[in-house]
Formats: sequence, C-alpha cells, structure tokens
Amino acid sequence: MVTVYTCQNGVRIVSEEIPHVRSISVGIWVGAGSRFELPEENGITHFIEHMLFKGTTTRTARQIAEEFDRIGGEINAFTSKENTCYYAKVLDHHGELAVSILADMFFNSTFDANELDKERQVVLEEILMSEDAPDDDVHEQLWHVMYPKDALGLPILGTNRTLSTFTEETIRNYMDKYYYPENIVISIAGNVTKELLLHIEKLFGQYERSSKAVDTTLTHPEFHSGKFVKERDVEQSHLAISYPAIGVKDPNLNSFIALNNIVGGNMSSRLFQEVREERGLAYTIYSYQSCYADVGAFTIYGSTNNQQLSVMRDTINTTLKKVQADGITDTELANAKEQLKGSFVLGLEGTNSRMSRNGRNELIHGRHKSIDEIISEIDEVSMDKVDQLIRSIFSADPATSIIGQGVK
Repeated sequence: MVTVYTCQNGVRIVSEEIPHVRSISVGIWVGAGSRFELPEENGITHFIEHMLFKGTTTRTARQIAEEFDRIGGEINAFTSKENTCYYAKVLDHHGELAVSILADMFFNSTFDANELDKERQVVLEEILMSEDAPDDDVHEQLWHVMYPKDALGLPILGTNRTLSTFTEETIRNYMDKYYYPENIVISIAGNVTKELLLHIEKLFGQYERSSKAVDTTLTHPEFHSGKFVKERDVEQSHLAISYPAIGVKDPNLNSFIALNNIVGGNMSSRLFQEVREERGLAYTIYSYQSCYADVGAFTIYGSTNNQQLSVMRDTINTTLKKVQADGITDTELANAKEQLKGSFVLGLEGTNSRMSRNGRNELIHGRHKSIDEIISEIDEVSMDKVDQLIRSIFSADPATSIIGQGVK
C-alpha cells in the first residue's frame, strides 16, 4: 500500500512498505528538468545533478562513493526534460545512512570552483560521446526539429557554450528557483520502518522555500514538421521520424502505449516484422512514445546501410499507411493489452521500480492508482480509441532526422 505524508514545509514523503524484502530504495524527486531552463541556462539542471556528487561540507566526492561501496549499496541520479532524481538502493539496515548521505548532498554540496571545472570537462565528454554516436545524435536533432523555439527541443546535456558559464552563483540561483519544498517528493519503497520515515521527515521537513522560488509553467509548444540531414562518414544511415501525440495526463495514454506496441514497440510489431524479419533491411527498428505533461510524440527509429536507406524509409511509410487505411486487428489489440498488463506487473518486482513509479506518480499526477485500477484501465482500451489515435497522430506531417553518408 502506498502512503503519502506531507511535511509542514510542503515536502511529500511517499512510502510503500514491502516487508518480505531486505532492501530499501529511496529517491529524491525534483520537479525540475531541462524544459524549464532559460536559453542561457541550457544544461544546468543536468550539471547540478553531477555536482551534487562532487563533495559536501563534510564529505568529499570520494568519501560519498566509498561509503556506498562499503555498505554494498548503489547511488545514482538522472535528469529528464521535466524532472531530476537522486536515488539509492541499500540493505534495509543501512536505510538511515543512505538517506543521511543523500540529504547531505542535497543541502550541503559546496560547488567548489575546482570541482566545477573538472565536472565541466566530464559533461563535455558526455556531450561529445553523444555527438559521436549517430544513433543518439539523430534523436537529439529530431527534438530540435520538432520544437525549434522551445526548451523542450534543446539537449538535456546543454552545450559547451552554456556549460562554460555555470558558476556556484548560477547553480544556487537555479536551485533556489526550483529546489523548493513543494517541488520535492521523497519516494521510498522496501522494508520501510516508522523510524526511517521519521528520519526522512527530520532531514527534509524543515527547510524553507526561497524567496526566488518560481512555479514551473508548461509552454504547450507547437510541434513543427521539418527535416534535419547530417552528412557523416559512417557505415549505416540513421533515420528518426516523429509525429505529434498526446501528453502523459491524457486519458487515452494506455491506448497510445498499446498502439505503439502494435506499430513498433516489440518483436511482433508491424515494423519489426516487415522491416527486419520479412525484408532484412535493418538490425535495429522500433518505435516509442514520449509523453510529457502537455505534449507528446510518437517516434520511429531505424538504421540500415547507406544504400538501403530509401528502401527502409519507403517500407516504414508503407507500413504506416496500411495502419491508417486498415486499422489494427482484434488479435493485435488483445495481445497489446496483455503485453501492457504483463510489463506493468512484472515491472513492479523490485523496490527500485516501485520507488520510481511512486515518485513519478506523486510528482506528476498527485495520486496513486492500485494495480487493479491500472489493469482495469488497460482492459478498457478499445478499438475505437486506438482508431481515433491513428487518425489524429498519423494524419500530421512528421518531423524527420537523418544522419548518414550520401543522405538527403
């Protein structure tokens, strides 16, 4: 059972007790992501995520790593376009120590000038690594095609130019804006005790909202069709195609996920079977859904040798046109619904997955549905709902990104 407690300062503590396990997963979820950055701040959310591991007033970066290694625990973090999460997984009797270290990082990071310079170089290497990988770069360029005038289209990692401007002052100003109590969720799952919850409240329930705090606002950006082409000396061409779709709060979300599974989300999907199994045009071909609070996208990716790019692209278009013209079958819909239920339930096997699910749900939706409610909603996915999505999604002009040799 998921319980939510709101501290006096507005921090929400979401807990799910799983008494038969011997581990604890805890995450600090912050409603701050790259889409809320100003143009000159691009990449700062992700840079802050890195810097919280670089030392506090009481611990060096090495000591943070060594303490978790000593107890056999894991600590990590990630930044997305709409939120940031700092998380750890440890044996249950190390829960208080893990929370204490996370709190130390969260409140007492020093942002030392030397560490800032070193981590700037680390993130720059991360950017270069992404740019060197065409299967990553093609998606990054695709988002810029889709949203050229909005922060949603900018890279989460930022750029070399913006990275060079980040200082302790700019970091603290940004954290004052978005790291305020009402924008924080502490999610914990596993063998949770009352004492551990009280420890979390003691550490996170007292700090105050800065006078600089601002509420995150959605921009409802307009989707742009268009095309990006990059010539590169590579053996394979990489193609990404995206259509405007629905946001994460849309009541038809499960129908959208089911449609994705049918079109390209798994090995039995239309695209996988037609492009890879029937024609042997690609090793990698798939589709996926991206759903944010106000907008979403349906994206197809495939890579093939440079000479076969046009054939693969035509095959993808023909497959989508057939979906538009004939719809999907009853068997495909039934299978997709069972896949959804299976992946949902199997995805709840570990404490980390439950912590993540609960943290996201509280931060985005402010409510927690039971497993039975979710399964019931999946069962309600109908042919009519999927057909409506097919008409609305694939009738739009797509955005396209291509990287390869001799591409156009």
